[in-house]
Amino acid sequence: MQAEITWLDDPEVFRVNQMPAHSDHLFYADEEECRRGESSLYQSLNGMWQFCYSENASGRPKDFYREDFDAGSFDEIRVPGHIELAGYDKIQYINVMYPWEGQDYRRPAGTPSAEGQRKDLFSGAVYNPVGSYRRTFDLPEAMKGKRISLFFEGVEQAVYVWLNGIFIGYAEDSFTPSEFDLTEVVRDTGNILAVEVHKRSTAAFLEDQDFFRFFGIFRNVSLIARPKLHLEDIWIRPLYEPEDGTGELRLRMKFSGDTPGGRAEVTVSGAGEQVLSEAVSVQDAAEAVWKMPGTVKPWDNHQPFLYQMELRLYDREGTLTEVVPYEFGFRKIELRDKVICLNGKRVIFCGVNRHEWSAESGRCIGREEMEWDMACMKHNEINAVRTCHYPDQIPWYGMCDRNGIYMIAETNLETHGSWQKWGNMDVSWNLPGSFPAWKEVTLDRARSNFEVFKNHTAVLMWSLGNESYVGDVLEEMNRLYKEWDPDRLVHYESVIYNRDYEDTVSDIECRMYAPPEAVRAYLDKDPKKPFVLSEFMHCMGNSVGGLVSYMDLLDEHEMYQGGFIWDFIDQALFVTDEVTGKKVLRYGADFDERPADYEFSGDGIVFADRREKPAVQEVRYLYGKYR
Repeated sequence: MQAEITWLDDPEVFRVNQMPAHSDHLFYADEEECRRGESSLYQSLNGMWQFCYSENASGRPKDFYREDFDAGSFDEIRVPGHIELAGYDKIQYINVMYPWEGQDYRRPAGTPSAEGQRKDLFSGAVYNPVGSYRRTFDLPEAMKGKRISLFFEGVEQAVYVWLNGIFIGYAEDSFTPSEFDLTEVVRDTGNILAVEVHKRSTAAFLEDQDFFRFFGIFRNVSLIARPKLHLEDIWIRPLYEPEDGTGELRLRMKFSGDTPGGRAEVTVSGAGEQVLSEAVSVQDAAEAVWKMPGTVKPWDNHQPFLYQMELRLYDREGTLTEVVPYEFGFRKIELRDKVICLNGKRVIFCGVNRHEWSAESGRCIGREEMEWDMACMKHNEINAVRTCHYPDQIPWYGMCDRNGIYMIAETNLETHGSWQKWGNMDVSWNLPGSFPAWKEVTLDRARSNFEVFKNHTAVLMWSLGNESYVGDVLEEMNRLYKEWDPDRLVHYESVIYNRDYEDTVSDIECRMYAPPEAVRAYLDKDPKKPFVLSEFMHCMGNSVGGLVSYMDLLDEHEMYQGGFIWDFIDQALFVTDEVTGKKVLRYGADFDERPADYEFSGDGIVFADRREKPAVQEVRYLYGKYR
């Protein structure tokens, strides 16, 4: 199979030769590796790569993936990282508009607005930068002879992959993992990996989030070795009954490799004591249901109690092939009499929306930044986070599990610029709307979000995305989330603009920036759904002084259940000031970009360098009264 540059222009081509999305479980070759937390079945490809920047597709080194290509003229770039922050291309912050507005006329393929438009909208663009990456690698001894895959945790925005001159695959979803099977092509030594990243494709219409517009390999890259018998996917469903404190553990597992005659041994411990030990015969897929002995300890924000599961796989000869650990908690999220209840009690969301951000490295963040964010939330009585407006790095979900932070897990979808222009609404080419050409790509993003993060106790709600109006495609996404996961709720805000979908999209009345009077007016009319402000208290300048007016409503109406401040951290970047020579923070439009949305990127309760703003005092005081 050959790579086609025209895939950039076709919304119906969004994954080629990608492996199916699966749970984010780690696995180890033996017990000792599991105890150390160091697996011989993973190899990081982070580090310095050869790199070439091109202004557009026609100017890129088209044969750079060939084994005999001379890359001597290439620069070097660090992976992970944004190409713009390595000194290439331009830095641009924009909120609602698409980044090309006022420069290029583009309408999404598959909509009436695109009729008569050139077909090579992105592949033939004069400006659509390309990053060409190359590196070599050898397999470590422990990975030789095993099935090998290449695992990208995040690449923005469209990525082509070759190994040893052979085309491997293509992907477009920037914020969920993309995995490719290398087994038939990989060698023990001297492998040449080539990755071509395009800044924009039709995926740009779906990724119109309020943020700086970067591209490149900005999250970790790894090689993964699958042993002879491997757990491909696991769904852990801990069911809890708050009335009597009992629990039931349901597992759904998928295996690969030499499955006949194999077995899986599952143990569950809590507070250091083993409470369950069972065995399952391995087939390609297996399911098990076990009643937990006695009563279980529930999970919530105040006591985020987690059980430890270990699954050990043995082949037909009885040889241990891998060990899989996973932490999970028992909790029940549901609607009771139109009130969101956790473990039988009304839940109040004292939340924030959180972009991943570093003033040094943009959305390429590490463990240190995540740990600071978590400590800040805990210290300031924040009990919930919405992953605006894309899936976060995998470790963040486990941190929320362990710290009792309630999550709205958002699908990588925002199409704000396709329907709202300078405060006016025009839904004639809204995406995904009800357009067939955009259905599968949208549902695939929802599926990936679900499959990767389905085991995380902290995830109380799935979110369809952000500010994408509504239509038949989002209605189908809502239906699928409910079908895939009957144990969680579904969140979506923009249905408020079209009440025809009110009964089929979102379990909750979600609004942004509704004043307290509007919240009260909704709740006074015996509404259908509980009310949550998915964004409120927009924290620009000297903001958050009105928070008390919203918090007082919690005592008036049981169906009002809090909200999520916009947002947690400013988006700003450190630069060296040309006049003073000092390191300073710069916001939108400080980089001479057009179009831009200026200081609108500075609306966090903490500065971009993670200093708390004065507003945090108000948040801590009021949230502390209700969480």
